[in-house]
Order: sequence, then structure tokens, then C-alpha cells
Amino acid sequence: MTLKADPTILLILHPLKGHQLIAPRIITSRKIQLVGLKRTMSLSQNQTRELWQSFMPEWKAAGLPRTEFYSVEVYPEGYFASFDPNKDFDKWAAVLDTADFPALETWDTLEVPAGLYAVFTYKGKSTEVHKMYQYIIGTWVPNSEYQLDNRPHMGIMGEKYRNDDPESEEELWVPVKK
Repeated sequence: MTLKADPTILLILHPLKGHQLIAPRIITSRKIQLVGLKRTMSLSQNQTRELWQSFMPEWKAAGLPRTEFYSVEVYPEGYFASFDPNKDFDKWAAVLDTADFPALETWDTLEVPAGLYAVFTYKGKSTEVHKMYQYIIGTWVPNSEYQLDNRPHMGIMGEKYRNDDPESEEELWVPVKK
């Protein structure tokens, strides 16, 4: 039996969502001022859990109200040119720096410059978000009209975020330029 492809049908398979292409919102963000804890790490020596385990007790002890949390990666220039899981980058556990959230003595400040972001909504377990990032960096960016920009990458965890719950939602902000 011989099957012939119909050239009028285009099927885009996505590794996470079956048969749909995940399209981000492209936004222009203003400058964002964050406060929180920073830790230098690599993918092979990932310390994200330890970072948040340090941050959350300080946030709770300060009596700060519920807010959006920012998981931020600051990669050095050229980080994505060739993959190396041992390359270091800075990871932040943070909140917006506002009058309601004064920086604690142990917290640092991070200024995220204004610019374009591709914003993806991720729904699923936090332990599987790396698959979405692999799709974004390995498939979406190379097939889009955009390039990665050398600004912070952000995961914004709002009210729908539930850590490792399959129904958890967060926004993944990927810095881009044309």
C-alpha cells in the first residue's frame, strides 16, 4: 500500500500538546524592578529547589502579602550558542520591588530592562517545564521571526501556580528581538 501526502494539508505536531502549535503573545515590557535571592548555578548542578526553599521562609517571615513570584534566569552573553549543561548562570527567586514589598536585608535587587518578550502560558507540572523550554529554544525561536535577546528570562507564577500539580499554570517570558 502506498500513501501519498496531500500537499494542501499542513500538519504541525507539537511535542507537548499533540497537534497544535503553541503561539506566544509578543509584548513590549517596561523596565521591571525585582527584589529577592540570587544563586549562581548550572543545569547540571541545578539548585532551584534550594533557592526557593531559602526564599519562601524569608518572604513568609516578613509577613508579605500573596503576590506573583518571579523565577528569573540571567544567562551570560553567548550562553545559547552551544549547549553545555555545566555553564553557569544566575537564578533568582523574586517579587516585584514596590512600596508594599521592601527589600529584606538578605535580598538583592535585579533590574530587568524594557524590551520585547514572547510570553508562553505553560500548564503542567513544574518538574516538566524543561520540555516547554526545550520547545521554545529548540523549535519556536528558530522557526519564528525572532531571535533570543540577552536579557533575563522569567517564569511568572501567579494565583494559578500550584508547584508540581498537572493543573498548575505559569507564564514563561522569553526575551526576543527582531
